[in-house]
Amino acid sequence: MESKLRTIAKALTWQALGLAVTGALAWFHTGNMATAMSFALSTAASGLAFFVLHERIWARVRWGIGG
Repeated sequence: MESKLRTIAKALTWQALGLAVTGALAWFHTGNMATAMSFALSTAASGLAFFVLHERIWARVRWGIGG
């Protein structure tokens, strides 16, 4: 099982990438940087929380793990 710190590090790097992509897409669609960043930050925060929860639940599931 991976450590909680590793799970959090993976979540943070994934969310940083998602924040950049979501911000760019929202800016493209709205033309407003403030709105785009507000949307991107709110999706990043909720995504981070749910990713960590999802990873910790799956860390307890033994299905599909050899040995």
